[in-house]
Amino acid sequence: MEKPIEHSYDANDIQVLEGLEAVRKRPGMYIGSTSARGLHHLVWEIVDNGIDEALAGYATKIDVTVTSDNIVVVKDNGRGMPVGINEKSGKSAVETIFTVLHAGGKFGGGAYKVSGGLHGVGASVVNALSEWLEVRVAQDGKLYYQRFENGGKAIDDIREIGTTNEKGSEVRFKADPTIFTETTEYDHNTLRERLQQLAFLNKGIEITFTDERENYKSSDSFLYKGGLAEYVEFLNKSREAIHENIIYVEGEQDGIAVEVAMQYTDGYTPNIYSFCNNINTHEGGTHEEGFRISLTRVINNYGKEANILKKDEDILNGDDVREGLTAIISVKHPDPQYEGQTKTKLGNSEVRKIVSTIFASQLEKFLLENPNEAKAIMEKCELASKARLAAKKARELTRRKGALEISSLPGKLADCSCRDAELSEVFIVEGDSAGGSAKQGRNSKYQAILPIRGKILNVEKARLHRIYENEEIRTMITAFGCGIGDEFDESKLRYHKVVIMTDADVDGAHIRTLLLTFFYRFLRGLIEGGYVYIAQPPLYKVQKGNVVKYAYNDDQLEFIKKEFNSEKLSIQRYKGLGEMNPEQLWETTMDPSNRVFLRVTLEDAMVADSVFSMLMGDEVEPRRNFITENAQFVRNLDF
Repeated sequence: MEKPIEHSYDANDIQVLEGLEAVRKRPGMYIGSTSARGLHHLVWEIVDNGIDEALAGYATKIDVTVTSDNIVVVKDNGRGMPVGINEKSGKSAVETIFTVLHAGGKFGGGAYKVSGGLHGVGASVVNALSEWLEVRVAQDGKLYYQRFENGGKAIDDIREIGTTNEKGSEVRFKADPTIFTETTEYDHNTLRERLQQLAFLNKGIEITFTDERENYKSSDSFLYKGGLAEYVEFLNKSREAIHENIIYVEGEQDGIAVEVAMQYTDGYTPNIYSFCNNINTHEGGTHEEGFRISLTRVINNYGKEANILKKDEDILNGDDVREGLTAIISVKHPDPQYEGQTKTKLGNSEVRKIVSTIFASQLEKFLLENPNEAKAIMEKCELASKARLAAKKARELTRRKGALEISSLPGKLADCSCRDAELSEVFIVEGDSAGGSAKQGRNSKYQAILPIRGKILNVEKARLHRIYENEEIRTMITAFGCGIGDEFDESKLRYHKVVIMTDADVDGAHIRTLLLTFFYRFLRGLIEGGYVYIAQPPLYKVQKGNVVKYAYNDDQLEFIKKEFNSEKLSIQRYKGLGEMNPEQLWETTMDPSNRVFLRVTLEDAMVADSVFSMLMGDEVEPRRNFITENAQFVRNLDF
């Protein structure tokens, strides 16, 4: 916990910037969208205010609750919002905070040294987009209350409603269903994972999450005194670390706090995540650049001085020193500047040198004081270097020389005639039987078929040169045309729909997971660009006389049975795509006018990464625990 900032925090420290009129008219401008993501953004705005109090050294605990009727309650034990009159607005400071856009202690008042909430749009937008919102402030032994309704309008002035021994603020709100027409149902996992992440990023702050809804009835408390070191340990729980001690670095220079934690594993993919003021800067930025530069320099210098890297050709590059590395870089900056509107890339030039200086000096110290762990790290980096050179040779095999090469692949890609990537689709199908039906049933103008044999290589357990040498993967790389890894070029992608079409059984699910693991690790741009889909073939064919209908799940089957209202039904349970003739496969799974696709999205890279590692990695215990915990949710499991 930081020492509290010596600065006033009263009604006149709340600086008014502009009005709130347009929020309800154009909510997407303020919270990104009115989908589930925008709904959850409301929660983060209020939680961020509590985090800011904690960063300022006044709050130690934040409680977040979702009630049984989807009302969100956020409570902190900070100073409590100012309740006096703000001279610029003529309203109470609480009412100003909740009714004026960009009004708060973090806008020039000096009440906060750093602020995570500044990346958002403030409590006023949450109020504007709520059916109703209530504020309770515990301050100086008194309890104050104010309620807002009808898009953020104050029902009455703030008033004293009692006495209390507590201190802090509580905000309770109900999202407006006329704004959030898609859903007002909060996702349990989304809330839980972000709140746990905030606890990792702010060591010593306790964050609780209680879900009172019928399907969950749970309460979790997150408190990590080790901060980022515990975060790295958490992320690596499904991986085998090659050195026991997590390398942990922290320091401050020119008012900028730097915190780094890292550990090497026996994996092959680097997992480096960066944050500024608790915001995930997933596009990186100057803090991540400073880390990468100093990591490469320090490890090479150590290798030379220890007489491990003896020749110029032994010098390690950035990829070598990052292989299998899990690292988190977090900076707290009083005036962060972000590139672009998405605020996912830090642009402050001074941060590069500050991170580099602080990290380099402490990493050098760790390597010198821990020779056994330094040796393990050097051996890991040297092996990575050798594998990189082998992969370079193998990569040449995947270079696409032209469309003629594709068409000559025997028994593989049946390409489409269309050359417009936006209109073109490629179906990845397992097996000759399903591949044959798909080739015959497709619309060859814009639908390509790429059959694969059996289960592709598990890339979670393979080095890059083995991946390039795998025939099925090499065929996919060549067919897609966009390259992989650092060479991925979205503009060269030949199909804007990459469709995984596997059987609806255990083997099909395994193949689908292997493909998604490959895409996530080496073609992440496909997922981030929204190009990957999962086809949903029907499970049942229901026939009554000459009338045929298809059911995609058990509920649909029961509905069709009732619709036909007959006991004389022919019901066929499809075990695989190969059981369908070309016409059926086209009609149920490939025809744009009838088919059902699931688009694969990437909401949180860290969660996705840990899940792929847990499912596809070498560690058995985390996978066993996952299966045990989630077995109750399994449906339609075929044996």
